Amino acid sequence: MRTDVLVVGAGISGLTCASRLTEAGLRVVVQESRARVGGRIRTFRPADGGPALELGAQVVHGARNPVHAVMGGDRMETVPRDVAARVVEDGVTADMGVLARGRRGPWALEAELNAALTDADVSVGDRLRSRCADAAEERAAREWYRQNWAADPDEVSAPAVAAAHRADAVGGGEYAVSGGFDRLPEQLARSLDVRLGCPVDLLDWSTGQVRAHGAQGVLRAGAAVVTVPPQVVVSGRLRIGGLPATKWQAAKDLPAGDGYCVVVTLSAPAPESAVVFDVDGSGGFTRSRAGRPEVLIVAKAGAAAAVRAATRESDGLTALLARSLPWTRSARVLATEAADWGNDPWSGGAFTAPRTGARDAAVLWAEPIENTLFFAGEATVCGRELPWVQGAIASGERAAAQILSGVAR
Repeated sequence: MRTDVLVVGAGISGLTCASRLTEAGLRVVVQESRARVGGRIRTFRPADGGPALELGAQVVHGARNPVHAVMGGDRMETVPRDVAARVVEDGVTADMGVLARGRRGPWALEAELNAALTDADVSVGDRLRSRCADAAEERAAREWYRQNWAADPDEVSAPAVAAAHRADAVGGGEYAVSGGFDRLPEQLARSLDVRLGCPVDLLDWSTGQVRAHGAQGVLRAGAAVVTVPPQVVVSGRLRIGGLPATKWQAAKDLPAGDGYCVVVTLSAPAPESAVVFDVDGSGGFTRSRAGRPEVLIVAKAGAAAAVRAATRESDGLTALLARSLPWTRSARVLATEAADWGNDPWSGGAFTAPRTGARDAAVLWAEPIENTLFFAGEATVCGRELPWVQGAIASGERAAAQILSGVAR
């Protein structure tokens, strides 16, 4: 079979790209390794019909986020703000405001670093060491960055993070897709030829011709858009014939940070809605909703490994939850549902943070090859745009525009 364009990966970037190309009249096939669309969007729905919880991408940032246009205003809702905010520090649970008493809160330090202009490719860790007043202030800020960027601050480029924030134009506020984030990829995929459970093992190509090899046979196309995370290429799960050395190095310079999310269903409902930030590095962010028995833990970097280990231990989750949500001490764990992004073979991690010494990696990874292979995905905007859903959408639109401009003809 032959098609005009093959899109490898049915995450948000791939579906966005395929939608734009299909709207323009091109024949497009999307091949996806998983049995579902959405990539690193994964929604959990309680059996009793309770509110959905997100095991991947969490919220839609900004009132001008392109997700609003895709879904329509009546299918979006504001994330509730009446939530108790707490922190675990040195094993003690307290109001999160304690992080800003007599010191700057990590969110304030983050804003300072994002406002600073510098061309020196220094790490966030270096900047924090020079700006923090004491060890406690620096410790909280470091864990804040780990949970927001899925990487250690000593490895993250401070000017690249600042540039990504300054380039973001979606505005303020946090929103949710009504009924669950996975409604977004379902909407994008509605009129597309998406083939699930069809991993591409090898992209063999020459100028103007692509052959995608997999268990289902060979698909021929005039061009292909690679949207999988670079780590999938580095691991060899997707082999690309004749990949230039610069591309290979760029892929290696764009690792995705560790991430682990788990919904824990308890034998008792939460007495309040709360979010708890674990400064100690063992729990990431824990969320509960008043009247509901589910607790959501979202952990990245070192905390992801800690929560992963706790989930595997008989009493690990019980002890972990007791630190952040004391009311859980009288409840039993009935069930868990986890998304282990760090060990997911088709994601290789949560998302990509810009690394010091590799600020050009995303640009190199995004460049087309001989007007035949194109690249999209949040890693292609790393250090220039935020790696949230708006960055993935922007990358898919860019790849589609490159093809439609005649570059691939």
